[in-house]
Amino acid sequence: MNKILVVDDQKTVCYSIQRLLQSEGYDVLTASNGTDALSIINHKKPDLVIMDVRMPEMDGLEVLGKIKESHPDVQVIMMTAFSTTEKAIQAMKLGAYDYLTKPFDNNGLLIRVNGAIKARDLMKEVVTLDEIEDYEGERIVGKSPAMLNIYKQIGKVAPTDATVLIRGESGAGKELAARAIYHYSKRSAKPFLAINCAAIPEHLLESELFGYERGAFTGADFKKIGKFEQCSGGTVFLDEIGDMSLGLQAKILRILQDGAFERLGGSETIKTDVRIVAATNKHLEDMVKEGLFREDLYYRLNVVSISLPPLRERKEDIKELAAYFIKKFNRKLGKNIKGITQEALEGLKEHSWTGNVRELENTIQKAMVFCNSDYLSIECCENLNLQKIGSCASVEDAIENLVNLAFKDGCHERFQDMMSMIEKGMVKRAMELTKGNQVHAAKLLGISRNTLRKKLGEE
Repeated sequence: MNKILVVDDQKTVCYSIQRLLQSEGYDVLTASNGTDALSIINHKKPDLVIMDVRMPEMDGLEVLGKIKESHPDVQVIMMTAFSTTEKAIQAMKLGAYDYLTKPFDNNGLLIRVNGAIKARDLMKEVVTLDEIEDYEGERIVGKSPAMLNIYKQIGKVAPTDATVLIRGESGAGKELAARAIYHYSKRSAKPFLAINCAAIPEHLLESELFGYERGAFTGADFKKIGKFEQCSGGTVFLDEIGDMSLGLQAKILRILQDGAFERLGGSETIKTDVRIVAATNKHLEDMVKEGLFREDLYYRLNVVSISLPPLRERKEDIKELAAYFIKKFNRKLGKNIKGITQEALEGLKEHSWTGNVRELENTIQKAMVFCNSDYLSIECCENLNLQKIGSCASVEDAIENLVNLAFKDGCHERFQDMMSMIEKGMVKRAMELTKGNQVHAAKLLGISRNTLRKKLGEE
């Protein structure tokens, strides 16, 4: 049961809010001033605080600042009888989840309470070196101010059916954010289907999304149900939507407008009820100006926009991310590495991370392959020549650095190991980009499907 603290010097306000929240199944505590509130927070550790701005002795904003210093993961909703923009802005800057002006209706309060609790639940999934018990699947990780703001946005938008556009550089975690939105939505019991629009050729992407009738084209020997039809009631994630053709964009627009489409080769109009979450690493506004992206679709997708920060702007999260990936790859690699040294951690923080979280994940995995001690050390990371390879201006520079590293001290066997690792990494990435489709992965790699199967069998 979630615990909520209500703080107001007017006992009638505390009582009415307490009764309302208790009727919704919350455990509700009350306090009449900031000093008592801070004491209760320290001892009872509530999930959410609903607090008045104007109180005797200690102003509500002062209390908010103290809460965020000592308990940054506690959500706070501020309320006041005075509708002042300055107070609202100050409260949000200090880290308040939301701001309410008295008198407010009960439904409005409950909507904000539910959103704050969901945001709090997301933050509970943050992993630290001391807290990790086991690896239980992919998660969003980070406690930086930038990521706390992302959790807040996800918590607010998840319960709605609003279309969401997730922006961010490659490797920043856009699909994880989409899955978090789905997980905390009312559609979580229905399917979640992810489609990478950049990895699938246009004609295949159209048939994947909308399906086709038997005889629609050469090789269409049976009717196929598309993703939008399969996922009715659920969520479809369109990754890298900026790479979608204009023709397909028109069909996506129709689904957003009236939930209707036709299978390829068919005339029957099919209705579907899906929530669309899209993602891109491109600047869609510029693409609209250049005629490469439909303006009407852009506005339909951009109902709610969430921008994921690059890793270089939240390096304080690298400690938690490193711990998380160590646990993940301990299981996958059969290792028992207990943590990472401070020296190695500082080395990771100095890197530019142009590939963002995905690059960090791959770096930790490779370093763990080389590591033979209980803790991931700077030597393990130096074996990858992290700074030099990561800052290469071209493919040629990267190859030269890899070759120089491989022949260091005449160690030609190490070169073979590196080439094998690079090849396996390319095969793995091709399979990820094509969602496990061996035919498409083989085309990306420029090899036959039989060769790909052989390389998959060697892993």
